[in-house]
Amino acid sequence: MKIKNYINGELVAPEAGKYLDNYNPANGEVYSQIPSSTKEDVEKAVEAAEKAFLKWSNTTLEERSKILSKIADLILEKLDFLAKAESKDNGKPISLATEVDIPRAAANFQFFANAITQFSSEAHESVGFNAMNFTLRQPIGVVGCISPWNLPLYLFTWKIAPAIAAGNCVVAKPSEITPMTAFLLGEICNEAGLPKGVLNIIHGLGPSTGQAIVAHKNIKAISFTGGTTTGAHIARVAAPMFKKISLELGGKNPNIIFADCNYEKMITTTVRSSFANQGQICLCGSRIFVEEKIYEKFKKYFVEKVSQLKVGNPTKKDTNIGALVSKQHLEKVKSYIDIAEEEGGKVLFGGNKVEVAGSENGYYLQPTIIEVFDNKCRLNQEEIFGPVVTIMSFKTDEEALTLANDVKYGLAATLWTNNLNRTMQFSKQLHTGIVWVNTWMLRDLRTPFGGQKDSGVGREGGFEALRFFTEPKNICIQYE
Repeated sequence: MKIKNYINGELVAPEAGKYLDNYNPANGEVYSQIPSSTKEDVEKAVEAAEKAFLKWSNTTLEERSKILSKIADLILEKLDFLAKAESKDNGKPISLATEVDIPRAAANFQFFANAITQFSSEAHESVGFNAMNFTLRQPIGVVGCISPWNLPLYLFTWKIAPAIAAGNCVVAKPSEITPMTAFLLGEICNEAGLPKGVLNIIHGLGPSTGQAIVAHKNIKAISFTGGTTTGAHIARVAAPMFKKISLELGGKNPNIIFADCNYEKMITTTVRSSFANQGQICLCGSRIFVEEKIYEKFKKYFVEKVSQLKVGNPTKKDTNIGALVSKQHLEKVKSYIDIAEEEGGKVLFGGNKVEVAGSENGYYLQPTIIEVFDNKCRLNQEEIFGPVVTIMSFKTDEEALTLANDVKYGLAATLWTNNLNRTMQFSKQLHTGIVWVNTWMLRDLRTPFGGQKDSGVGREGGFEALRFFTEPKNICIQYE
């Protein structure tokens, strides 16, 4: 099967006629090919978007909302089909794609279908000057959206939905590693009646296709989710061109556990926050800090719980951990496990590749727990982005806070305690964009999402996303 680009409402082959192999992580086999697009393909997409912009930006909010709602409905109608496609393309358990990824993709469209009808401008009466100021929120024009491979349709739609809801036209690039559901979204948009050119989906590699999007002079804003190194490159290209940029980047998130927590809820959630989606979520709590008085108990119980997780073929309903997304990523994650002992760490569980019957060439790895004794080790400072967590004890609140903040990333933190004073103090003093207390990944789509430090620039979600995808214009009228 050959995937095609989606330009001006049509599925088209790449201009240069070149394709890339697309692998099934569960068995390591090529099962489709995707366009290796060039700047010529991006140029065609931008032209289509520019042509569509005037009409789309003047479409009523009710009409935009209706189309976005229809896209959401169609995604849910095709839930099983899309979940199977996502699982095959990404390697995640089909149960996860069915319960989380695809429903969230639909929710993204439905949320912004509603949000755009409530997104209001501001007015300020200048008393004493006989003047009225009001602020318009106008769409930017053509915007670029570049999404990662870990939550393919989930994060692809998280960017596209607010962009088109706000009246923009989009040139979007999914990860070349997981292109399938983005490809299928184009057909859904046509079925929903989205006008031609409003959304254009271009497949290809980051250094060629992605670079062409970021560097195009007529693309006025870039929303990117991915690695910190790539984000820094995008900033270097886009900033001198005065583009708006939103960068959702890496994480090395602390999971801080105090003895006064709800222990059973904490353990169950910590297993999930450590290894959900094979640990390939930027929000996973990969550094676990446990209060000394319960550390030994936690260590024993945590290993016991994790040992019960089943690594297997993503299509099996009882699989807890599927395949990692690619062979290259598997080797990268494994390399971190291999240096654990060099850094004074101790592998308490896992650390080995897994051979799954019938899928012997798949990219499987045991969930891995490593005990460390120095927060400065590479395992605690660098984003591994796989089913690997470290555990370490602490004695005092001050030590826990220092350990949590002593990293270049600042995306999210999880805190387990029933002490109200500690909750308030840590919530204010943790250097992260998100703090979960006695829970994890509980997302309200109205809230701002994003990180501090090397975890990114800007915020997504709710009205923050609609503000990013619009330009404010103030108008002052003085009257007699």
